Amino acid sequence: MLYSDWYAQKALDGSIYTCSSTPWQTDPWWRLDLMKTYSVNRVTITSKPDCTSCESWLNGAEIRVGNVSSNVSSNPVCAVVSTIPTGATYSYSCHGMEGRYIIVNNPGPSKCVTPCEVGVYVIFPGNLATGRNVKQSSTNGSWISEQAIDFNPGIIKQSSACSSTNVQTNPWWRVDLSSVYRVSSVVITNRLDCCPERINGAEIRIENSLENNGNNNPICAVISSIPAGVSSTYICNDMEGRYVNLIIPGDSRILTLCEVEVYGEGPLLKRTFLKMKLKSSWSLSDPAVRVQLLSQLQSVLVQRGFSDVTLQWTQPPEQEVMRKEAAPV
Repeated sequence: MLYSDWYAQKALDGSIYTCSSTPWQTDPWWRLDLMKTYSVNRVTITSKPDCTSCESWLNGAEIRVGNVSSNVSSNPVCAVVSTIPTGATYSYSCHGMEGRYIIVNNPGPSKCVTPCEVGVYVIFPGNLATGRNVKQSSTNGSWISEQAIDFNPGIIKQSSACSSTNVQTNPWWRVDLSSVYRVSSVVITNRLDCCPERINGAEIRIENSLENNGNNNPICAVISSIPAGVSSTYICNDMEGRYVNLIIPGDSRILTLCEVEVYGEGPLLKRTFLKMKLKSSWSLSDPAVRVQLLSQLQSVLVQRGFSDVTLQWTQPPEQEVMRKEAAPV
């Protein structure tokens, strides 16, 4: 049952000033359907910000995670709310509990459930994209690139859970895995609330170059379509690379990603030795000159996408004196 117009969806609208609420009743509950089973890392609950007398309404409420939709109290308990101060957001760790449904129930007579915001953060075990540096070609408002790897697959308010570029030519998003990995698959979760067709034609590219922001790297897959809110897996057959890009070729396109997962093995340790012959008027017997030369060489390599490079002299270079031969008579 609902109290007035305090609908259940208002606990997911991103505003702490619009809340959901049941009426006062026996064993009231609020439930979120994640649409499939997830491993839940934590749940956050925000209490009413404008009612100090309501502070105790959630006292004793149980947060449950499970797969039973009908008898909500049969799902396992993640945590029990002792109290949440007015307008505060408290986080409750669920330690990877698995379930499709998130329930907030308040057992007993003459109780109500009044969450103003509920956040759910899930775990993607083995996801190589977790905690990595990400970039995108532009940012639409608050839809920052990091939200594509934030453990929130966009079931709750998309603008705080998904990344999005502006409308532009060839929009792209990139994750830097920091080292070279052998990538077996990439999982993309599409937006739930609208416009799932925007992802159509997106290319997944993987390798080590940052030429054209990494968008010239080899293609793992081309996304034909992903239904709204669905996670689709693309097999990359152990492509090796440090950068995973998504790009939609064409004009007036927008790239929206609610979650990107990258799976594979590594990092792959590759060591390359170079023997170089240098022609320089500088005196390479000077240690400061040798350091400066390596610094300049490293800078050039970084510009070409080779940033994880260590350069050193195995031995001081020997200066070879070039003798001028006499011209033939």
